[in-house]
Amino acid sequence: MDSSEPDNLKPEEQKSSQTPEDMKDESKVKHLENLLEELDLTQCYTKKLSLSRILEIDLKNITDEPARRKSDLPWYFLKKVMMLNVKCTSECESNSDDETGSAYLDLDNMINHSNTEDMVNPLDIITALFLCSDGFLQQEMALKMSMCQFSVPLLLPNCDTEQCTLMLWAMRDIVKKYRPQSLSQSKGFIEERIVLSELPMVSFVRLSECSLSKSEILNKLLSNDQQYHNTFVHHNMECGDSPRRISNGLTEITWYLPGGNTNIDIFSQPVAVANLRGDIASFETQYSFLCQTSAAVFVFFDHLDSESDSVISLLKSQNKKAQIFLVGNCESKRFNLDTVKNLATKLCFSNNNIIFKTKQKNEAHFVKDLRKTVRNVIEKSELKMKIEKMVDIAHELGILVDEDFSECQTAKKNADAITAGNQDIHKYKEDQLPRQGQIWKKLTSLQKEEFRLRNVGSKNIEHYKSDLQKQKTELRKKQNSYEMSTAMTNFITGISSPGTERFYFLKWMRMNLDNVSHVKLSELREKYKEKCKNSENKEEIKEIDRKISNSSLGTEHFFREMGQIYEASLSLPETDRSRQQLQHLPKLCAELLLDGFPLELVDGDASNIPLRWVSDVLSQLSDLVSPNRKIRVVTVLGVQSTGKSTLLNTMFGVQFAVSSGRCTRGAFMLLIKINEDMKNVLNCDFLVIIDTEGLKSPELAQLDNSYEHDNELATLVVGLSDVTIVNIAMENSTEMKDILQIVVHAFLRMKEVGKKPKCQFVHQNVSDVSAHDKNLRDRKLLLDQLNEMTQAAAKMEKKEENKNFTDVMEYSPDTGNWYIPGLWNGNPPMAPVNAGYSEAVYELKKNIIQLLGNCESSANNIMEFKEWVKSLWNAVKHENFIFSFRNSLVADAYMKLCTQFNKWEWEFRKDMYTWVKDAETIISNFGTIATISETSDMREFLGFLKSEASTVLSAWETKILDNLTQYFKQTEGHVDLVEGYKEEFSNSAKILHLEIESGVKYQLEAAAEIRHGMTEIIKIKESHRKEIEKAVCALIDKCRKKKVKMTNRELDEEFEKMWRETLEKLSFSEQKIVNVTDSVSRYLRENLKHRGSRAQQLLTENNLQDFGNESFKHTAERWLSKFKHTTNKVFTGQDHIKGLSDSIIAACKHSVNKQVKKKINYHDNYIQEILRMIDEKLKNHQDVKINIEFEVSLKQHICGFAARKFQKMHEDFIEENDPYRFLIKNKEKFHEDFKDVFHKRDQCQKKAEEFTKQCLKPAVEDFINRSLGPDIIGEMRKLEQFSTRMSFQYSILLDSLSKEDFQSYLSYIRSYEKYAKTWILEQIKKHFSNESTVFEFEERHLQSCIDSINSAINKAKTRKSDGFKAFIKDICKELGDKLVISQDALGAFMILNNAEKEQFADWLTKSVNDMPETLRNEFKESTFEKKLQHLCVEPQDELFKQLIGCGKQCPFCAAPCDAGGKAHTEHFVSLHRPQGLGEYRKFSTGILLTDLCSSNVKSHKKFCCIETQYKPHPYKNYKEILKDWKIQPDESLEASDYWKYVMTKYNRNFAQEYEAEPAVIPEAWKKINKEQAEKSLKESFYIK
Repeated sequence: MDSSEPDNLKPEEQKSSQTPEDMKDESKVKHLENLLEELDLTQCYTKKLSLSRILEIDLKNITDEPARRKSDLPWYFLKKVMMLNVKCTSECESNSDDETGSAYLDLDNMINHSNTEDMVNPLDIITALFLCSDGFLQQEMALKMSMCQFSVPLLLPNCDTEQCTLMLWAMRDIVKKYRPQSLSQSKGFIEERIVLSELPMVSFVRLSECSLSKSEILNKLLSNDQQYHNTFVHHNMECGDSPRRISNGLTEITWYLPGGNTNIDIFSQPVAVANLRGDIASFETQYSFLCQTSAAVFVFFDHLDSESDSVISLLKSQNKKAQIFLVGNCESKRFNLDTVKNLATKLCFSNNNIIFKTKQKNEAHFVKDLRKTVRNVIEKSELKMKIEKMVDIAHELGILVDEDFSECQTAKKNADAITAGNQDIHKYKEDQLPRQGQIWKKLTSLQKEEFRLRNVGSKNIEHYKSDLQKQKTELRKKQNSYEMSTAMTNFITGISSPGTERFYFLKWMRMNLDNVSHVKLSELREKYKEKCKNSENKEEIKEIDRKISNSSLGTEHFFREMGQIYEASLSLPETDRSRQQLQHLPKLCAELLLDGFPLELVDGDASNIPLRWVSDVLSQLSDLVSPNRKIRVVTVLGVQSTGKSTLLNTMFGVQFAVSSGRCTRGAFMLLIKINEDMKNVLNCDFLVIIDTEGLKSPELAQLDNSYEHDNELATLVVGLSDVTIVNIAMENSTEMKDILQIVVHAFLRMKEVGKKPKCQFVHQNVSDVSAHDKNLRDRKLLLDQLNEMTQAAAKMEKKEENKNFTDVMEYSPDTGNWYIPGLWNGNPPMAPVNAGYSEAVYELKKNIIQLLGNCESSANNIMEFKEWVKSLWNAVKHENFIFSFRNSLVADAYMKLCTQFNKWEWEFRKDMYTWVKDAETIISNFGTIATISETSDMREFLGFLKSEASTVLSAWETKILDNLTQYFKQTEGHVDLVEGYKEEFSNSAKILHLEIESGVKYQLEAAAEIRHGMTEIIKIKESHRKEIEKAVCALIDKCRKKKVKMTNRELDEEFEKMWRETLEKLSFSEQKIVNVTDSVSRYLRENLKHRGSRAQQLLTENNLQDFGNESFKHTAERWLSKFKHTTNKVFTGQDHIKGLSDSIIAACKHSVNKQVKKKINYHDNYIQEILRMIDEKLKNHQDVKINIEFEVSLKQHICGFAARKFQKMHEDFIEENDPYRFLIKNKEKFHEDFKDVFHKRDQCQKKAEEFTKQCLKPAVEDFINRSLGPDIIGEMRKLEQFSTRMSFQYSILLDSLSKEDFQSYLSYIRSYEKYAKTWILEQIKKHFSNESTVFEFEERHLQSCIDSINSAINKAKTRKSDGFKAFIKDICKELGDKLVISQDALGAFMILNNAEKEQFADWLTKSVNDMPETLRNEFKESTFEKKLQHLCVEPQDELFKQLIGCGKQCPFCAAPCDAGGKAHTEHFVSLHRPQGLGEYRKFSTGILLTDLCSSNVKSHKKFCCIETQYKPHPYKNYKEILKDWKIQPDESLEASDYWKYVMTKYNRNFAQEYEAEPAVIPEAWKKINKEQAEKSLKESFYIK
């Protein structure tokens, strides 16, 4: 009814205010303007509201605030209707001025006052929104309103233009499914687009005023006794009585559709019901339209003027096809039976055309009569009309049609050109979309086989993979051989259309295609459901499933074809014109994705992702939005036909295909924008929704191997999602066991990857309000089943430490379960959506938004999401279970963690270098005038330093652990992906502490021993100096007493005489030479004691002096040391034992030479350190079976040459520090000083220069040499190639590739450590080639020393010291913790010094300030290579130590481990190499092998080794033997291209070097070029 129509007539004066149709045109326009302003829709009238804007996630989506202002009402309605809430029309009153709390009494006012003026009629809101919305939002509103069983606009009035519009487009998306009585026996049904349904229409209008509520009576007419529903807004609804301002003239339409049940159905046939708002006298156009399109028009009235020409004209049936029925209310005061009789006579009406509501007839009886009349009309009427066919009538009457504009019509024409005449879908797909189907399925099969190698049998793996690649290439060629079909050409043209035309095109396409497949698919889908109830019909089910796939045709098939066209084109040369013409396709698809259209992620028919296509679309999407826009992902998983798509549609308003004829296949993603007000809450810019096809029950899964497909799909979408909704369509979930297992597998895999998606279990069709409590038992049962499934999945995944579901992810049975009532409130097709369903889904939505906002993990940007798609799909392609995963985001997060940890490690090491340098300085000055220690006991002082070192080391360990904790608290950088490594890096910090502590203590002890060894010599030298000084002083006194002036010659003679006499008096006891060999032998015997009597026997057989003279030779017990393979491949073990021994010998030689270079005395610590180094390196190669003979001979060889070197070092030291030599060396200086003192010359300047040159300058040079090493390391650490172990590996291999030198590769493979150190040294020299950076370092340290010396001089000057010697002592003491001043030089300087303190200090300051220039010149003259030789810390060794990692090598191919930190629990290699490069060959032929361990671990091949007791063991189960190794299958077939290229290029060289036959190179390897090799290197090490 009109909302202004009361049950009883209102006074005349009120009528005028409540009949807006009688107002002037200007008034109507004003009404529209005012209402739009009040509703805050003025701007939207010109710039229409779009669907994408309404779908944006904003605060209004998740707040329960009621409408407080009129401007809130449209958004409130939209929010509710988009979530299918049947209460959307029930609130139209703003709550801002609530006067219910009035404190005074005024009953008259309460009776007379009406607040309807403050309210907005729901019809006005609906009309305003339809006027302010674009075609797509209108369509969505109409669809959702229809699902809620609300009427939708048929003719929309516009007060502004005084015209109305036929809303054909708005209704086009409404699809109805019903069963007329004629099909009730066969259980058939009709499903079709409502605008294409040929149905009779019955219209209801009113003439003038009417006291009957037309709309309320209509609601009763259409509702049965059990199921009343307000289809039309009426007077007695909330806000229904408020005046209509813009909705008069609105014609609504709804449909009554039977369900095939005679006891429930009101009408046995479908019928459309139209309702015109307002008086037909004011809206003749609309009335005429209804009369020409309806089977019958029911005119409601109270009073008829039988004399009025206009009334007669309106009711006459000329030019009207409809039967006219008069419906009068006899109870109305204005009702006049005579006028009705009179009019009926004039119009030739019979009793059948008139229905009265009398006092004797209650409302139920009246409705029954009305229903009977309508039923007769429906059954007898021949006038049935499609809404689509009403367009011509609309045009004749001057009614606008919403489809009548160029974009829509052009799009329709283009879509029709593609879909017209398409009756045989299967044939159409073969002709027009030939690249998908069998070719694509075969390609999918080949792609998976490349990874899984299930059919390789006994064939050579690499040759087999090469053959698969060849087959793929042929299939791509076949795809490229097809011409672009007419349909695809038109489709690409259509989606390339400008503006909204492309959206209309896609909508027309979708509707046209749905129309074609509805009939066929609906029947098949129903058959499928029926057959599935009895799983014994397996073959029938399989056949129906195949038919469903063949009969499905949607826009996704065209996009799928587009993807295949694009992917196939990529196999063409880059310069090919065809390829270039198709490069724009991903951008087209990305634009559509951004506009809210779904993108098919997983092709459900082929069970595959066209990875390159999807990746490039996502890359283009990333380019279209601002960089680094973040996304969050929500996914739904569940059994088939459990309402997953409907759930997502209701929750987010998104448009996934949901009608029964179009079940989702595969997985689709859709993008929703996040409103500005929510971006900070969710920490993202877009929400990605992923809808998946149903997981099949295990019985059905056996039909088409879809169990594997389900596992792949679940793993992919769980891995991509931040929140996963697991949809369970039953109250009791015991039947869900196998589906749960799939889901648990997916979550378990994600835990291993480092992703932690949140999970919500949704139980649908649970209507009981106490379901949550009643299902407590079921929730416990569900958790028990989840735990059971976790254990089963963990066993299959070889991750048996996971016992419970809660070990895999955070889950609470109370908060992780949601109970949602059934979708329909009653029996479809006439059932509206259940309000409880909408409310429950709304609560779930709020919870999901909250979960997303609380996500601890970093949100991905689109490129990162793309990377997840690629890596997850590659991972699931490898195998059904035993999930193998590599991902650039995880790798990047791991690299960042390694980089950060390495940075902390370097800061730790650098600080300890400085600390040790200072400690060594203090130790070197211990017991001298420069000592700063308060104790005179070196042991005690050493203990103090060790204690201080422990404190500093512990503080650093704590600092690193704190840094690590803080690092993992970040919300950015995807740290959550590497949280599993946190404990490893914590342990690495502890190991680093122990390692550095061991080195520090060794260095402190060594420095103390050196100092202790010098003590006796220094005392002797000091004693001799004093004797000489005493003799010289006596000589001076003697010469001065002579009265005659002595000539220089006479003084020289006197000095010579005194020198001879003094030396004769001094006792020069010869320094004792120690037999270093004996000492080394003693420690070697001690070291081998644990090896038993055999080792001791071997030691006594030969003298240690006989060892180490020649190159090391040993016949190893090595045949069983590495891995032998069941394919008759064998390895010459002798070469590998030689490689091991050579590397140990080289490292030990380097260590010995390093000590010799220091020119210090021998100490037993040195040989102990060498033996410790040998033991450590042997321990790191436990895969090699080391026998006693080998170990003894190796240690004898190393100790032999070490003993000789140390012996010579010891003897050289004794000779260099001989006291007699010291005196002879300084004789000339003493002579000159003697003459200066005798002649009483001023020595200040000379002595200052001497002190600077002999004492300070060497000390400064020593300080700089000790400081430069860490500086150079620090500078090199800034370079990317030295930041992490993986960057280092990548850089070495890239450099080798650029050199194109076989020897370079050979050295790398055979002597990795030596090669790496040499390479590091080359890089250091290259980086410092211009030497400016070194000068900066030298300058900084030089300036630091000069500042310290000047400070020391100034402090010494202020002290009231007694004389010159005390002054020098003060200076030395001040510098005691920084510079090591030579005691020999200082002792020589102090003799015969008569300099005056103040004057000396001035000269010294000048001399010191002149010193930098001298040193700078020396620095410039010295080459960088020469400087490197003088460094105490060798940069190449330290860098290697920091970058070598654990030093372990792959047990199959010997590639070095790339894991970061020292304490990783699993070793891994980024780039495995063919085993032939490690000298493996076929036993029978001697041909080098091309096998890759990263391929073998996916095959059925076997290996044997010591640990397997030489019995064949499957490569697949290598983990059982090599528990601490993780050998990942290649992420892509191109991953090992680098080493394939190397082996192919240098095949003959390697064969010649290894004395083997060249490998048989697979054909695919021969096509790899240098650029591809470099690309694979980048991908393997995740270099951007």
